[in-house]
Amino acid sequence: MNIKIIVATHKPYRMPEDDIYLPLHVGKAGKPDIGFQGDDTGDNISEKNPYFCELTGIYWGWKNLDADYVGLAHYRRHFSVKTIRKDKYASILTGQQLEKLLNETDVILPKRRNYYIETIYSHYAHTLDGSHLDKTRAIIEKRCPEYLAAFDKVMNSKGAHMFNMFIMKKELMNRYCQWLFDVLFELDKEIDTSGMTPFDARICARVAEMLLDVWIEKNNIKYKEVRYIHMEPINWGKKIAGFIKAKLFGKKYSKSW
Repeated sequence: MNIKIIVATHKPYRMPEDDIYLPLHVGKAGKPDIGFQGDDTGDNISEKNPYFCELTGIYWGWKNLDADYVGLAHYRRHFSVKTIRKDKYASILTGQQLEKLLNETDVILPKRRNYYIETIYSHYAHTLDGSHLDKTRAIIEKRCPEYLAAFDKVMNSKGAHMFNMFIMKKELMNRYCQWLFDVLFELDKEIDTSGMTPFDARICARVAEMLLDVWIEKNNIKYKEVRYIHMEPINWGKKIAGFIKAKLFGKKYSKSW
């Protein structure tokens, strides 16, 4: 199998050594070189990175990579099937492990994140701005109404596959990206991000995290979940405090933790 998993990064960072991984400098347009392939070559949307984040890497892979399977991971978040406590990098999914998984399925997704007491829509509306999802729904209703039932089902569910992470057969990726970017480019036109903070402006990237499940649901795509690992410590205290403040006191997120 010819497999390429993009590792989206915006800074120099330790990368997996397995040949299936391709470090990609996302948002490379106009930036100093950091020694990795940039997403500003070939057919690209590198300049949209402040709003699309890792999606500029997905777009670049869609348009420029010739492989049987293509995926996306992050410099500090990777797929993993085995924990090796001494070195997290030894725990990252290998090509050999992945080939076994891909003999059973055409799509790999990260373990579903469950919110339990919130729906996907209510969580987004409490922590960010629910109008982004309302606008997305209106775009889907106009441009591809056959996806509307799947969108509503995902919005009313209490969990989703997050981070825009996936590994899938390139043929499926082509179909997914054609639909995804058609919706997102329209959303990008409708939302005025001028005057927003860099954190608030990442709207298309956030919405896309939920649209992956919409596409999976509508097209009845079979997939296998694989857990993911964080390469850096997570401040769970701040994350939980931020969630509670948003849920109980209406304080929107203003940064990532």
